[in-house]
Amino acid sequence: MNDLYNNAIGHWVVVAVASAVLLFVVLTATAYTVWFERVALGRIQRRPGPNRVGPFGLLQLAADGVKLAFKESFVPEKTDKVIYVVAPTIAVAAAFLAWAVIPIGLWYNVQYWIADLNIGVLLIFAVSSLNVYAIVLGGYASNNKYSLLGGLRAAAQLISYEMALGLSLVPTFMIVGSLRLRDIVEYTVHWGPYTGPIPLIILTPIGFVIYLMAAVAETNRAPFDLPEVIGGFLTEYSGLKFVMYYLAEYVNMITVSALATLIFFGGWHLWIVPPVIAFLLKVILFLFLYIWLRGTFPRLRYDMLMRLGWKVLLPLAIVNVIVTGIVLVAVQG
Repeated sequence: MNDLYNNAIGHWVVVAVASAVLLFVVLTATAYTVWFERVALGRIQRRPGPNRVGPFGLLQLAADGVKLAFKESFVPEKTDKVIYVVAPTIAVAAAFLAWAVIPIGLWYNVQYWIADLNIGVLLIFAVSSLNVYAIVLGGYASNNKYSLLGGLRAAAQLISYEMALGLSLVPTFMIVGSLRLRDIVEYTVHWGPYTGPIPLIILTPIGFVIYLMAAVAETNRAPFDLPEVIGGFLTEYSGLKFVMYYLAEYVNMITVSALATLIFFGGWHLWIVPPVIAFLLKVILFLFLYIWLRGTFPRLRYDMLMRLGWKVLLPLAIVNVIVTGIVLVAVQG
């Protein structure tokens, strides 16, 4: 009995340490994703990015963090005080919970994860859908009709594109036969003399295009970020509560990039490149694609955005699933 108790304690200690390490790494990565975006947009728009605070402006994020931590955090009158605070907390919690099932290749035959679930992708979708509650509750609790309207519009956008996002990955699950992210990364083919893992974008290129567009809309990034009257659901937020929404947005960007790397680009496999370096390079390239889109395309109008989701991406995703099923049955039969 004592051995069982000690094993249980040891297990939870390992989980706690792994969670703390992951939290530190993701927070650090989020901070420097903001720096990377500001520098990249500066180069795209022919202007300097942050370059004064620290070498190459690397300490600018620390300065911004100190400023926001000590900034006055006002609460408007007649707000729902509890929901007003809970809403940004839900956004941050949902953003970090998704990383519980995301594996990372540290070295050859050495992977890191907190929970290796056989339905890992479904858990990520379930957790990410909580952002709808964070946005709607934030707009509702602010006691501002424009905030509520902005929250409803943003929530409608998330719900619309979640359907296309989920369906874009179904062909991949059909090919691999598993929802476990490690199984998807390790999917092996036998093509002539070659035997080994491949980037699944080769087999599901349409799924990747749909995923890319839906994921950008899902994270409320340009060109799918809606210009709201005043500030949308964030109008009445300031200080650390505003930072929590801001943090959740960038953590979701990194999550989407990591998921694309694992599902479509072979995860941590890249010839002779060490796994952790290969994984980081692919995630950074996908983050740069996010930034490139923001610096290139104008915003869509709300009606154009909803029309694209319901009348283009969703039907295309359904057709992609049907065609993939037909091809698999024909090949396997």
